[in-house]
Amino acid sequence: MYFFLSNLSVVDILYVSTTLPKLLYISYTGNHFVSYTACIAQLYLYAFFGDTESFLLVSMAIDRYVAICFPLHYSLIMSKKACMLLAFPTWLMGSLNSFILTYFVCSLNFFGFVEIQNFFCELKAILIVSSSDTTFLRKLIVVDGMFIGSIPVLLILASYACIIRTILNIQSPTGRWKTFSSCTSHITIVVLYYGPAMALYMQYSEANSQDTILSVIFVTLVPLFNPLVYSLRNDDFLKAIRKVTHG
Repeated sequence: MYFFLSNLSVVDILYVSTTLPKLLYISYTGNHFVSYTACIAQLYLYAFFGDTESFLLVSMAIDRYVAICFPLHYSLIMSKKACMLLAFPTWLMGSLNSFILTYFVCSLNFFGFVEIQNFFCELKAILIVSSSDTTFLRKLIVVDGMFIGSIPVLLILASYACIIRTILNIQSPTGRWKTFSSCTSHITIVVLYYGPAMALYMQYSEANSQDTILSVIFVTLVPLFNPLVYSLRNDDFLKAIRKVTHG
């Protein structure tokens, strides 16, 4: 669990670092200018870390599935090698998917200075200012959103279907609640992440003010809540806090 949490922490730190520093710079200086190269780089990194987190949540769901459904074999199944085999493809698929989207954006034409209707180089905001025909790319975004959103969600739901079946077989109500409570942090993060993401990218529409609000939630609030949710639900963390506060 801690291996995947460390991966999630790294993803969130890098994810926030691609957007918020520029937002703070714009807020302080009032200078909204960003070069084409910097915009493409920001788009790639934003998509890379966002996609990686989507796949990483699936790996964490598998970890919870093994921990609850096969508790006696957990250490054997979720070995260091197995964790690496789960984590490496998440980073690889995130990178490849981001590269494909960025490649198609690079093929678009832009005339002169353009103003993006968002606080960073978000994909749909870039399309609206392009002078090229973006019909294909808009359809690709929807298909890609279904791939990045729907397939991981289905895998997560499948893992939790098995988890719930196992929990229902536990005789003690206390035991059932204790087992289920070990999944609440992950469930909370899944809802916080996929809610705005699917609303933002699984619709064929122009960028609008609602998309900007969803982008703010997706870029700032989700990475903010991730460590809070897991920390407040983690007994080791709470014990450390009590030890510090009570001497």
